[in-house]
Formats: sequence, structure tokens, C-alpha cells
Amino acid sequence: MGPLISSLLASAGLIGGYKTARDTGNRKLGGAVLAAAGAGAFVLWRKNAGTGRAAALTGAYIAAFGLSHPLSKKIGAWPSVYTVTAATALASLLFGRRR
Repeated sequence: MGPLISSLLASAGLIGGYKTARDTGNRKLGGAVLAAAGAGAFVLWRKNAGTGRAAALTGAYIAAFGLSHPLSKKIGAWPSVYTVTAATALASLLFGRRR
């Protein structure tokens, strides 16, 4: 159950962070949502998969956020957010647990 919850938390951070920033016009508030969910996901990843994998998945989470910006210029904002969220969720499900 742990990998599913961490995957959902990471997804909520990416989608919720963007929605918060967009709806409020406050990018810092959106960033706070993104950071809080990422920190929570890190704790769960570390518990379920160890520190190394948690660090790698957190790096992927941050990279997904960064990659969503140039991708949005090609496919649009929401499709970009959904694409990077799906990739992050899949990575979390695959690598967010001990083998």
C-alpha cells in the first residue's frame, strides 16, 4: 500500500501545485504545495524503498516539475502537467518499494 500512497502524494503535489498557482495567481503558494507534497513523498519513499531510491525519486519529482515548463510550450499547460505526473507516478510505483 505504501508505494500507492507515495505515488498519489507525488501526483497530488504536481497537479495541486500547478492548480494552486494558476487559481490563486501566487506561484510561491503553488511551490509550497509542490514542496510539501514532495517532502511527504520523500518520507514515504525512504520508509518503503530506502534513502537512495527516495533521493532518486525526489530528483525525478523535481525534474518532472522543471520539464513541465518547456513541455507546456509544445503541448499546453494541463497536458504537460498530466504527462509529467503520469511519468512520476509510474516511477514511484516501480521504484518506490524494496525489491
